[in-house]
Amino acid sequence: MNKNKSNCDETSGKLVPIINLSNCGAKEECIPACPYDVLEMRTIAEEGRLTLNFKGKIKTFFKPKKAYVKDTDLCFACGICVQVCPEKAIKLVRTNI
Repeated sequence: MNKNKSNCDETSGKLVPIINLSNCGAKEECIPACPYDVLEMRTIAEEGRLTLNFKGKIKTFFKPKKAYVKDTDLCFACGICVQVCPEKAIKLVRTNI
């Protein structure tokens, strides 16, 4: 994946990645694709398990890891993570800044 930062927003904090844990299949394409190292893969926390729908519970049974945002301030809203996610589990949402 091209880690070209030129398509990214010039300032961070305008948009932040939100990950739908029920849709995340832990395929990990988003992790190396992010030019700012915003995302990480880790085992789903108990509070995350409580938010899963039926499909998410089945996926998590087979792959208990999920993508998480390490620090929203690192995100420059380039959207690469959104583009590479085969599960369409990531979206960028506007913050209230």
